[in-house]
Amino acid sequence: MTFEEKTMKTERIYEGRIINVRVDTVELPNKKYSKREIVEHPGAVGIIPITEDNKIILVKQFRKAVEEVLLEIPAGKIEPGENLVRCAVRELEEETGFTTDHVEKLIEFYTAPGFSNEKLHIYVAKNLKEGISNPDEDENIEIIELSMDEILNKIETGEIKDSKTIVAMLTYTNLYSKNR
Repeated sequence: MTFEEKTMKTERIYEGRIINVRVDTVELPNKKYSKREIVEHPGAVGIIPITEDNKIILVKQFRKAVEEVLLEIPAGKIEPGENLVRCAVRELEEETGFTTDHVEKLIEFYTAPGFSNEKLHIYVAKNLKEGISNPDEDENIEIIELSMDEILNKIETGEIKDSKTIVAMLTYTNLYSKNR
C-alpha cells in the first residue's frame, strides 16, 4: 500500500521569527487532492539537567498559547547552522545559569506531525556547574528543583502538562530503570 502524498503546489501563508506557515496541495494515493496546513519550525532541543543530588532542574514559565504557567525542562529553538549539543548547553545556561561539559542524547521525536515539522532533540546533562541565568528578554522564568518521584507524581496528577517534559522524563525513567 502506498501512503505518500505528492506535493503539487505550496503556498507560503506566513513567515515569522519562530515559525512559517504554508498550505500544500497534495495528490493522495487514490489520485484525489487535498490541502495540508503545515507549520514549519527549525527544531528545538530540550535538556534534562540532573544535579549531583539527583534533582532535576525544571523551569516554570507562562505560556501564552495555552494561557497557563507550565513546568518544563529547559528548552529552546535551534538557531540556523547551530550544533545540537551546543544549542542544548546554550539553552541550559540561558534558562538556568547552569553549565556542563557532560551532555548525552536521549531521544528525538516530532512534536505534532499532523501539522508541524518540528523535531525535538532531548539531552541529559550531568556534572552541572552553577552560574548566572541569562534568559531572553521576553522570558520570565523560575527555576525549580524536584526529585524524579516528585516529577513523576506531577505528571500523573496533571500538574506537568508539557509534552516534551513528559516524553523526556518518562523516557529517561524507562531507560534508567532498565540500566540499573
